[in-house]
Amino acid sequence: MKNKLFWNEAPLLRLAIFLMAGITIRKYIVVTFPLWPILLGLVLIACLLGRYELLQSVAISACMLVLGWLLMNRQLASQKVTWPEEEVCYEAVVLSEPIEKPKTMLVDIQLVVSGQKLKCYLYKDERSKALRIGDGLQIQSRIEQQEFTVRTFVPSWKWKKAQVSLKHLSRLDRTKLYFLKLRSRLLARIKVGWNDDNDAYAVVAAMALGDKKGLTKELKETYSVTGASHILALSGLHLSIIYTMLSLLIGRRRQMFAQIVMITGIWGFVFLVGMPTSVVRSAVMLTLYAVLSLGHRDKMSVNTLAFTAIVMMIVSPMTLFDVGFQMSYMAVFTILLFVPLFEEVFPEQYLMSHSVVKWVWGIVAVSLAAQIGTAPLTAYYFGRFSTCFLLTNLIVMPAAVVILILTMVVMLIPSLAYLLLYIVAKLNAILSWIASIPGSSINGLHPSVLQISMVYVIIIASYLLIFFLKSLAGTKKSRTFAT
Repeated sequence: MKNKLFWNEAPLLRLAIFLMAGITIRKYIVVTFPLWPILLGLVLIACLLGRYELLQSVAISACMLVLGWLLMNRQLASQKVTWPEEEVCYEAVVLSEPIEKPKTMLVDIQLVVSGQKLKCYLYKDERSKALRIGDGLQIQSRIEQQEFTVRTFVPSWKWKKAQVSLKHLSRLDRTKLYFLKLRSRLLARIKVGWNDDNDAYAVVAAMALGDKKGLTKELKETYSVTGASHILALSGLHLSIIYTMLSLLIGRRRQMFAQIVMITGIWGFVFLVGMPTSVVRSAVMLTLYAVLSLGHRDKMSVNTLAFTAIVMMIVSPMTLFDVGFQMSYMAVFTILLFVPLFEEVFPEQYLMSHSVVKWVWGIVAVSLAAQIGTAPLTAYYFGRFSTCFLLTNLIVMPAAVVILILTMVVMLIPSLAYLLLYIVAKLNAILSWIASIPGSSINGLHPSVLQISMVYVIIIASYLLIFFLKSLAGTKKSRTFAT
């Protein structure tokens, strides 16, 4: 990656871009004629153009464009469910802890016959507050669908807890439910010995197990202003920490066995936290990392990243429009591009002999690279840019490692929760102080899609300029040395 242009070394990136284009176009444009014959024709043309590399690449790219269109078309068709106009009795299972609203309790439920997931608003009372993940329900209601949101409102006299059969659910859905119940028990175990600092517990629950329901608006605002929201959203950082910890515990003996155990542990954690998009992406990348490491191949590259994107979009094309998916992939993409450039600011021998400088510069390089990729999206979706993200990351990234390790210890020894509470409370206090600094964030940003696109064009152009200037300098240096 340091000496070769990413575009030439990542053929899968082109395929991913055309797949994205097809998915995006289908979201806004509908065609009435069948596209499968066109796809099959393009595949045949691509096979026949084996001697003409450029034309074959064009045909393959067109195949991915049409494939994206067809995948999106299929998913949109599957989401169009016709619900009865009248009230119907359903059996369902609870998938989330109740969230208190002004007049209702909101729970995610899954219908056990159809497998459809929906938002269920129950009248607020002691029964609805006492619901737990895995509880069976019998409800009588009318289900509504708006765009891609399915919901129902159920008064207290039209639902009751009941034993329901899960045999109609897929094995994957039953596995997810098992892990969700396990997460609920682990959260309860962490909370043992906790005092009244709900903010500290909410941060631990979000960072370690992906449960964000305890985060207050004020706490979310503090983390957003300081640029620390990424540690509350489970991502590659968290999985990398867990992967490293497992690697240290298992050791390097019997490499294949060790990799299998570590990947099994990683995917267990993915199910445990509810399979959010950013964590699934990281798990797929770590799985590829483990497989490639057995063959001593290039483990982390733009090509690997593109492959994970293609896999996720084939499984669920709507993933492309998930904010977490976009933020996660842009962060990793720019890290892979720019960190090698930033690492060359200091001579390698200097960094090897100054471990503290190497550690600090490593955090700075990753933070800068990730910010380059995510800042335009943050401005577009949240109207904000954090100016103190470097200071924040120098604090929160080491803190995240300590908090995750301590959380695992507290699960085994709940009496040590006070130590975890102290560290998280201090972290929250420091971030509150940073957020209070004048100019800590720029708010009120409202860029358009065109403006955001142009920013990314400038970012890629800047990378290419730096890359070619480096290549030119390297060529001159080699010529001088030869002379």
